[in-house]
Amino acid sequence: MELTLEAVALFALKLVHETDDGSPIVRDDPVMATYEREVFGLLMRQGDLRAIQTKLDECVAQALVALGGKETVLGRELERLAVDTRKASTLEELDAPLDALRHYLKAVQ
Repeated sequence: MELTLEAVALFALKLVHETDDGSPIVRDDPVMATYEREVFGLLMRQGDLRAIQTKLDECVAQALVALGGKETVLGRELERLAVDTRKASTLEELDAPLDALRHYLKAVQ
């Protein structure tokens, strides 16, 4: 799951920081420092679902701005998927909505 969490963060931050004429964001980019697989892995080993959800929310909030906010079609769908990740009460329950969020962010970036 750490890889999926990192991928969600990466795709969200790509929406925010990548430009057509700029270099692509990669996993070792400084913007990913607090969203690396090791950070998520530590939070998972600690069982800190709320911290994971907070980190996801930080990335989604930035991506939401890049998509034009909750009023746009893309923004509404992103918010709907993000709400599903917030509803998870266990790490296992987070898996399916997280995967849906990852696929969506990959598709729109």
